Amino acid sequence: MMEQIRRQIPQEEFDYQTLLHCLKDYERPRDKIRSLLKNKAVIRVKKGLYVFGPDYSRGPFSRELLANLIYGPSYISLDYALSYYGLIPERVETVTSVTCGKNRVFLTPVGRFTYWSIPLDSYRVGIDLIQLGERRSFFMATPEKALADKVCHSRGSDIRGVEEFEAYLLGHLRIDPGELLRLDPKRLKEIAQHWRSRKIQLLATFLHQNRGRDR
Repeated sequence: MMEQIRRQIPQEEFDYQTLLHCLKDYERPRDKIRSLLKNKAVIRVKKGLYVFGPDYSRGPFSRELLANLIYGPSYISLDYALSYYGLIPERVETVTSVTCGKNRVFLTPVGRFTYWSIPLDSYRVGIDLIQLGERRSFFMATPEKALADKVCHSRGSDIRGVEEFEAYLLGHLRIDPGELLRLDPKRLKEIAQHWRSRKIQLLATFLHQNRGRDR
C-alpha cells in the first residue's frame, strides 16, 4: 500500500484530500489512514496536513513549506528568516512567521511554529517566493523585511535615534556587520512607508550612513 501511495505522492508534504485520493479504491479509506498514522508510516503535522514517516520518506520535508501550510496567509520572517539568511549566528529551531490573521502558536510532531499578526498594509510588501523544486515553494520575507519585522516586533528595545541602532543590531541581535552592508536601504524605506514606522525609517537611515562610512 505504501509503495502505491509513494508513487502517487512524490513530495514529502501533503494534505488529507491527496492521501484520501490515493486510497479511493479501498472500502474504508479513513480506516486505512488511521492505520497509517498508528504505524507512523504517515505523521500528522496538524489536522489535514501530513508528512511521511522516516521509514517511507525519500528526503527531508520542508519545515518552511509546512509553516506556510499550517496557518495562512503567512510568510516566514523574524528570527528564523534572519538565521536562514545568515544575518544572525544562532540556529533558530522555532519557525517564526508573520500573518495578517491572529497571533498563533502550533506545537507539532515536527516542531514549533509561531505566527505574529501585523496590519495588512505592512504584510503586503517585502515577500519572496523561495523555490524548492518539484513544484514546491514557500513564502519568506526578504532580508530587509525580516529585519524590519524583527525591529517592530522587539517593542522592548529602546531605540530613539539612528546612533542607537548600531548597539541594537550588532550588540543585541549580533548581526554580522558584513551581511548588514548587503541590505538595501531603499527597500527598507519602502517597507517603512507600509509599516508607517519611525523605527524602520531610522533603520534605513542608519544603513545608508553605515554604507557611506564603509566606502
